[in-house]
Amino acid sequence: MKLIFAGTPEFAAAALRSLLAAGHEIALVLTQPDRPAGRGMKLKPSPVKAVALEHGLRVEQPLSLKTEEAQTMLRDIGAELMVVAAYGLLLPKAVLDIPPRGCLNIHASLLPRWRGAAPIQRAILAGDKETGITIMQMDVGLDTGAMLSVHPVAIAKDDTAASLHDKLAACGAEAIVSTLAGVDGLQAQAQPEEGVTYAHKLTKAEAEVDWSLPATDIARAIRAYNPAPGAFTRLEGEPLKLWFAHAIAGQAAPGVVLRADAEGVVVGSGDGLVVLSQLQAAGGKRLSARDFAAGRAALVGTRLG
Repeated sequence: MKLIFAGTPEFAAAALRSLLAAGHEIALVLTQPDRPAGRGMKLKPSPVKAVALEHGLRVEQPLSLKTEEAQTMLRDIGAELMVVAAYGLLLPKAVLDIPPRGCLNIHASLLPRWRGAAPIQRAILAGDKETGITIMQMDVGLDTGAMLSVHPVAIAKDDTAASLHDKLAACGAEAIVSTLAGVDGLQAQAQPEEGVTYAHKLTKAEAEVDWSLPATDIARAIRAYNPAPGAFTRLEGEPLKLWFAHAIAGQAAPGVVLRADAEGVVVGSGDGLVVLSQLQAAGGKRLSARDFAAGRAALVGTRLG
């Protein structure tokens, strides 16, 4: 098909590569404007733009799709269909109506669960055993469109947001190609009215660990906020990032370091113990629990938070 592709992060770049490999004509790529990144804060193209330029595709980075100029550009392309994946801009109805076959979204959850901005992290936080990819016919609502195909993905006990993202990106890349291949024979199904949840955008504030919560909740949160915004606590008033953790049975006062050994830095919670296996002090590097504890003889008995 002749397609317009709209996306920005690596999750979307994986889908773009897959569509190109499948032989689709990508007539236009829409992505977010270049953003400052790195120590020098130089403008850096999005992962989608990088893939598009590598393949000699036309790239546009409008600030809005609500202008007549942007909509005229899209109409002039003459694409059959638009594929959208984590683009970052709302598509007004006038844009949704431009492609004859409409606009399909690659969404990283099993809709209607986890509509919204952060479905991967919210699924881990909630303790879901399964998530997946939904290929959805877009409408003006927030992830409310009819579903063309659903592709479940198991959530492993040790999945972080980063590892689950990679699984879902690969699944989404395959799912959009297989869906387009059979799109003429697919019947879009309305989303169920029951089971709707919203994956609200993550905030830095919520990533600070509350040691009064159960250990299982804390361990899930540390995995869900890895890599961003990054779970953290405080050690002697200084921020301490927490990258990996799991929960075990036992009890100690919430936030108090019970022991630091080959197993990890073991901390009390509201119910159970949290074993921290990778930590990062302010201004330092990520360290294993053993290396982190080696230079901190007084760590045991310290209260975090």
